[in-house]
Amino acid sequence: MSPAIEINGITKRYGNITALDNVSFTVQKGELFGLIGPDGSGKSSLYRLLATLAVPDSGTATICGLDIVNDYRKLRTLIGYMPEKFSLYQDLSVKENMEFFASLFGVSVKENYDIIAPVFSQLERFPNRKAGALSGGMKQKLALSCALIHRPEILLLDEPTTGVDAVSRSEFWEMLATLREKGITILVSTSYMDEATNCERIAMISRGKILEMNTPEELVRGLDERLFNASAANMFELLTQLRMMPEISDCYTFGATLHIVAKPEFQPEAAIKRLIAAGIKDVKIYPAKGDIEDLFIKLTRNENGN
Repeated sequence: MSPAIEINGITKRYGNITALDNVSFTVQKGELFGLIGPDGSGKSSLYRLLATLAVPDSGTATICGLDIVNDYRKLRTLIGYMPEKFSLYQDLSVKENMEFFASLFGVSVKENYDIIAPVFSQLERFPNRKAGALSGGMKQKLALSCALIHRPEILLLDEPTTGVDAVSRSEFWEMLATLREKGITILVSTSYMDEATNCERIAMISRGKILEMNTPEELVRGLDERLFNASAANMFELLTQLRMMPEISDCYTFGATLHIVAKPEFQPEAAIKRLIAAGIKDVKIYPAKGDIEDLFIKLTRNENGN
């Protein structure tokens, strides 16, 4: 079976800045695939290429077997694109935005309602409300509904959960799982590392390069470092002291604690005694289970030669 999306050696530059550097990966039909990386890593540049809004400096990409440069007119009928920034008409109502985007593709909201129903149902209560007056989560649902209204085969979602609350983020991923069950291929990008586990496979991107690609489970399984959580009354002083210890490879903030990447000779009990002797109170160091964020930090550390 041919991939739904196939990217081969894509490079994109803006002046002296290389936004994408020889990027290659494939997305299978019906797959929910995640592109994971921080702001400025090249995610939006890749989406603009796939959405036929820009052309690469080198390399090729096909979607449903169609080239993103030569076949852009045909491709636009097969793609649903939701950019990072809310781009609907804020002075139009919910209903008017839906009808406008349906008309662009020569369809009606009524005939394609079944595909948007899981997403649009919460918006039906206020069809006349201006898009600009919606909450972040509702804007997100309206934008996704507009991207789906023409029944696209491919859904390109560029950081769709940025700026919305935790409940809306969770609901959004539930909606994507429902859409995937309908056979839609979904490529979604995010800078929230914890969202990676919602995807079947992910590609981790930094500074325009793909660092690693696999299922989230397989990627975390390959994290072979000794990891520990650390906390204390003075977290900044704790971080400073831990980074000075030769038996620690790295130490970084991780939620409400610190994560220690330890060398084989590291002994938690001995480290705690040294930290207490240095005047740090309430020191705790205990084993930690690594996740995607730990792996990403490791890969970027290796990329930088640290």
